[in-house]
Amino acid sequence: MAKKVVATLRTTSGKDFAKVIRSVRSPKTGAYTFKESIVANDAIKDLLGKS
Repeated sequence: MAKKVVATLRTTSGKDFAKVIRSVRSPKTGAYTFKESIVANDAIKDLLGKS
């Protein structure tokens, strides 16, 4: 039986984090890959705004 892993992205310092998953198209093959990153909530718009 597998153990259930529970992870929280909230820290005691008051900063909240979110897991962002973006699809990125490879210029060489044209296939899509997924990039995962954990960023602070106030930096999400900056991350998603740049291409």
